[in-house]
Amino acid sequence: MISVSSLAKSFGDRTLFTGASFQLNAGERYGLVGANGSGKTTLLRILSGDLAPDDGTVSVAKRLRLGVLRQDQFAYEDQGILEVALQGNPELWNAMVEREALLANAEDSFDADRFTALEDVVRRHDGYSAEARAATILEGLGIPSARHRDPISTLSGGFRLRVLLAQVLASDPDVLLLDEPSNHLDILSIRWLGTALVISHDHRFLDNVVTTILDVDYETVTSYPGSYTAFLEAKGAERERRVADIAAREREIAHHQKFVDRFRAKASKARQAQSKVRMIEKKAEALEELPQSSRRYPAFRLEPRRDSGREVLAVRGVKKAFGDHEVLHGVDLTVVRGDRLAIMGPNGIGKSTLLKILMGRLEADAGTVEWGYETAPGYFAQDHQEELAWRSGTAEQWVWSCCPERDFGYVRGAMGLMLFSGDDGKKSLSALSGGEISRLVFTRLGIERPNVLVLDEPTNHLDLESIEALVEGLRSYTGTLILVSHDRWFVSQLATRVLEIRPDGITDYPGTYDEYVHACGDDHLDVDRVVLRAKKERRRVEGPVRSKPVQWQPGGALPQRTLTKLRRQLAAVTDRIQAAEGRVGEIDVSFCEPDYFVRTPADEVRAREAERSGLEREIADLMAEWERLEGEIGAMEQLDGRGR
Repeated sequence: MISVSSLAKSFGDRTLFTGASFQLNAGERYGLVGANGSGKTTLLRILSGDLAPDDGTVSVAKRLRLGVLRQDQFAYEDQGILEVALQGNPELWNAMVEREALLANAEDSFDADRFTALEDVVRRHDGYSAEARAATILEGLGIPSARHRDPISTLSGGFRLRVLLAQVLASDPDVLLLDEPSNHLDILSIRWLGTALVISHDHRFLDNVVTTILDVDYETVTSYPGSYTAFLEAKGAERERRVADIAAREREIAHHQKFVDRFRAKASKARQAQSKVRMIEKKAEALEELPQSSRRYPAFRLEPRRDSGREVLAVRGVKKAFGDHEVLHGVDLTVVRGDRLAIMGPNGIGKSTLLKILMGRLEADAGTVEWGYETAPGYFAQDHQEELAWRSGTAEQWVWSCCPERDFGYVRGAMGLMLFSGDDGKKSLSALSGGEISRLVFTRLGIERPNVLVLDEPTNHLDLESIEALVEGLRSYTGTLILVSHDRWFVSQLATRVLEIRPDGITDYPGTYDEYVHACGDDHLDVDRVVLRAKKERRRVEGPVRSKPVQWQPGGALPQRTLTKLRRQLAAVTDRIQAAEGRVGEIDVSFCEPDYFVRTPADEVRAREAERSGLEREIADLMAEWERLEGEIGAMEQLDGRGR
């Protein structure tokens, strides 16, 4: 589909990649990985045609359609959701707009030739069914039809990004290019999109979804088949092999050099020594220096200044509402020294609100928060970037302000551990990237040495290397850990206790995240659940899946009574599925109504959320029953040879 040969790109004297050659094949899903600044986004822009390479070629199959997810969600503020989706095919959209304008002014003047040309464009792109296709895509991405005429500005950031994805999909692309779609896109939506190239910093996504890793490192791009975990193993083994090969060649050169040094002055050995010199020169010329990796790992040195008391935190009856919408309904929680507590739950359930209340950044409407004896909590807020962007001063001044008694060398050393070098510390706070601000906050936490770390989405702006290094640092941390994170891999590496906040209550599970998922089966990024939902979608398109044939002797009397009973059961289950799915759709429509959560009483919101959760579980059970019944019926009909 897309073939890349000897691709090169530099900016000034900095080479991003050179001699990069690889191929994107139909049906494969590629994860593009590399350090921040290594050239991932640049490569994506070259593939999409937005940027020219310095050298090399990108060969795209004839008539191949590329779909590029551009995160310019504020470019369509006043436009309707369906209109934005239809703009995925610019030629068709422009023709439809111009055609409508001609018809609107037909009484004054009408250009029949132009109208005919526009009609040809609309027909060629199957424009009369384009609106229905776009509406179907939007509904598939969780945006109900009742909202399709609303302005995109009425949606949250995550749903706006879904509209932009619908815009790309409406163009019916052959290859999809995604630059860090973040957490807003459901893993199932990505898994079944077909051929795709995705930049992502999500370990579990890269392990569960992609089929090939493209690694931007060592000033080139290398392809590794398989998941991200398989890539790490293969790359490490390859690096070790190359290091060992270079070391062996250097030892061989050193061995020959010893011979030359020893016998060069002896006439009887002069000719042989000269021959060795020429051989050494050839081997030295062939010896390639192993390029340095662009990946850099910060050193998270997090050590508590002292131990806390046994009981670290006591939360009793904490409630919080915003207007009429209550997000925390009376939280009770006790944290003891050494806990590694992960607080989980859907977006908007109140996880960050709870952490702000714990840290005194937000006042609870009711309840108490008491920190234990000798506790010294340190806080990583999700909105640190917004907070620091408005502050004056430089990065090093902000860090130094927490330890004015220390000399400047100590501050520079602490910042160096977090990859701040040269003049990086002189950058103004407002000029720092999200990743730099995150590393700066952890620099300060390392200096302050709290014995309780309260972390709210600490991985949001970090690259893969920094996330892996943070995991290692937190594993070595001997204090108490309370964290909120959407990154399931990150949570699975650290948590020894899981607190799940749901609309209908709280579950406190004493165990690791993987044990928690195994116990309750509730993980929207778990691959098994993804496959289960995908099978459900496939059944709608491909028809029922046949189960293993029953033990039935062909030619015998068909048990019509049994078959009739099974068909009645199947019809009843189908009706129940349709009713449940219809009710879920009604609830989703109400949730998407503007100001729904503001004007609806909190008790009613909780009741609807609980009802929806129950319906989802009921649908999953009914689908399993439907598949079993359909399989039995099909097997009996097939064996009887009647093909009914």
